Amino acid sequence: MYPADKIYEEAAFVAYYVHWSRDEVMNLTHSERIRWCKEISEINRKISREPPKNDIFKI
Repeated sequence: MYPADKIYEEAAFVAYYVHWSRDEVMNLTHSERIRWCKEISEINRKISREPPKNDIFKI
């Protein structure tokens, strides 16, 4: 089973950046939440021109 703390971390991250409701974020599958987290992280990295780091959302 996937840890609840990790689910909340992913959900909060997505909701913060795309302003989706709790229901919208929690209705995503685990793989969809991870994908959104990675995509948002990549956008933020490009905007800030930071080099790639270890991905905290790596499965």
